Amino acid sequence: MQRQDFHCFVRLRVRWSEIDQQKIVFNAHYLTYADCAVTEYWRALALPYEATMHGLGGDVFLKKASVEYHASARLDDLLDVGMRCARIGTSSMVFECGIFCADRLLVAVELVYVFADAATQTKRAVPAALRAVIEHFEAGGEMVELRLGDWAALGPQATPLRAAVFVQEQGVPPEIELDALDAASLHAVAVNRLGRPVATGRLLPAEGGEGRIGRMAVDRALRGQRWGRMLLDALVQAARERGDAAVALHAQCHAEGFYRRAGFTVAGEPFEEAGIAHVEMRRTLRP
Repeated sequence: MQRQDFHCFVRLRVRWSEIDQQKIVFNAHYLTYADCAVTEYWRALALPYEATMHGLGGDVFLKKASVEYHASARLDDLLDVGMRCARIGTSSMVFECGIFCADRLLVAVELVYVFADAATQTKRAVPAALRAVIEHFEAGGEMVELRLGDWAALGPQATPLRAAVFVQEQGVPPEIELDALDAASLHAVAVNRLGRPVATGRLLPAEGGEGRIGRMAVDRALRGQRWGRMLLDALVQAARERGDAAVALHAQCHAEGFYRRAGFTVAGEPFEEAGIAHVEMRRTLRP
């Protein structure tokens, strides 16, 4: 088992509470590390776990866990925990986990899951759609499809995601979340391989040669991947292609770093919008 065997990793730092009297990680914590990697695996598939399992009409239950110890992790070690699906049977899925410190394999874990009815825990066949998603990921495929279009085409996909993020999560009044600008804007939606929208945003008509991006939303369970950045880059490119000299946006202050990494700079003082702290940011597209 080597690092290059994995497409999915989560990085964890060993905490004081995980150390035993031998000053090494207590053996049971490695299963917790593996479980963190399983969660990251579903995120890498662009599949919000609860909603996905509800849509598939079942759930995944752990049947067996095996751990092989090669070396010990110690306090403050940075561990890279890799996860992959090694094989899929009729109703079972075998996952392999490698826990590395740098390039050194410390622990190997095998997890056998069974897809089953959520209420009775009676096993069922792994849905063909789920099997296809996992196989596509393990083959190195892209997990989302980016769609650009008008509100008539993409509104039905963008609306529930925006409502979940802005209205339900952030408390934005529903009467101001949808507005007349939707009909005039170019919209982008990232859709996972089960057809579920996972990120959305819009590009408003240019004013004075400057476009404006807004309503950027990513499914809460999938943040920290690259779906938001993929969508933002697509909207910036659309503004560039129509000839905009610059593009601006109102960034929620906690997301300022995200937009800075995409080439935006702060262009004003913080202000409040819909009860949330924002800051104006701008990116020049041409001289």
